[in-house]
Formats: sequence, C-alpha cells, structure tokens
Amino acid sequence: MHSKRRSGSRTSRNKLLAALPDGDYQRLLPVLSTVPLPFRHVLQKPGETAQHIYFPSDGACSITRLMEKGRMVEVATVGNEGFIGINAVFGGIRALSGAVVKVPDGAARVMPVRSFHREMQRRGPFASVINGFAQRFVASLMQSAACHAVHSVEQRCARWLLTTGDRVGDNEFPLTQEFLAVLLGIRRPSVTLALGALQHAGMIEYGPGRVIILDRMALKGAACECYAIVKRQLG
Repeated sequence: MHSKRRSGSRTSRNKLLAALPDGDYQRLLPVLSTVPLPFRHVLQKPGETAQHIYFPSDGACSITRLMEKGRMVEVATVGNEGFIGINAVFGGIRALSGAVVKVPDGAARVMPVRSFHREMQRRGPFASVINGFAQRFVASLMQSAACHAVHSVEQRCARWLLTTGDRVGDNEFPLTQEFLAVLLGIRRPSVTLALGALQHAGMIEYGPGRVIILDRMALKGAACECYAIVKRQLG
C-alpha cells in the first residue's frame, strides 16, 4: 500500500507535468498523489497488473528486465524527465518490465492507470507530452541494447554514473558495488575493477555505499558514445 498525500501546488519538478498548460494541470490535481521513493523500493514487477503511473520529482529509478534464474538487468533510467508505466501508452494492462528506486530521498506524483487512460483519450496536451516521451524512451532502449552488446564494463560504468548524476542533479549519490553489478548484469569483481580504474584516474571517489563524481569531463571521455546519444534523446 502506498502512503499518499494530495498536493495542490502548480509547481512540479517532473518535467512532463511541468510542461502542461495550467488548465490541464489543474484538471489532473484530483487524481494526482505524492509518494516517497525510498532506496530499492519496487514500483512495479514484470507481469503484474499495473495500477499506477509514476512521475518522479526527485531521485532516479531503474527500469529492469528479469532474466533466467531471477537475474535482474537494468535497461533504462528514469528520473524527473519522464514517467514509469510505459506499457499503458500502448494499451497494456500488465507491466512489461520492473521498476526499482536506485537513488532515494525523492518523491513521485502518482496517477491511477484508469485516470491515465482517460486523459490520453482526450488527445490533448497531456497525450502529446506523454507520446513524445514514449518515442524518445523507445529510442533510448534501442541504444541501450547496442551498448550492452559492444561496450566495455568500464565504459558502461562511466555512462551509468553520469546518467544517474544527471537524473538526481548531484555528483554524489548512494551506490553499492553489489547493486551496480545487478543493474549492469555483470559480476561484482568486474564492477570492483571498473570503479577502481575510474577512481585511480581521479574521475570519481568511491567509498562504502557512496560515490562522488570528481571530474565529469574526464568521466564523459571514459564513457561510451551512448551517454551523449541518450542524453540528447531524453534530456
């Protein structure tokens, strides 16, 4: 069960909601609630019937796929530039992927799926904003698939750190090697080596449960091309 509170403020840190004309936003207020995003909180599981659409205001969430033997792999990151529940755009009622909070201390606006479908059927500004993000999101998934196939662990680690920093708007955020290994779909020793190399090069400072990006320009140089491509797509 979500612990929700209603919010009547026009200001929204979620960029999709903030892009709506005031009249459309005001119409949505009765169906919008606010929920916290604690670390590793599961927002949706693959195959379950989706009940809510999440519009993150802060923090960052991993969109994941479940592989054989229960192995979880991150396929995308969503922050305040988007929403979670992409399957609802295409009429699906069951979640195609999982979603878990990877950077906490944030919140999300939440909308019931029924309300989301009703608003999409209006074919107004809300539908235009949602469809635009959905198109960009699918393009980013294609890029991520190529990234997993051809780029090194160190390049993917650098990209992940930069993307997460962008989503939370900070160069310092929680991170454990175990969690990063799960999200990248690699073994923990590989993560240890990659983070160690980036730290030795002075790009990051890594300690128990936390990482600090020290040199973003150098880290961009160490990341694969996918970082810049997806950043242009999603912002």
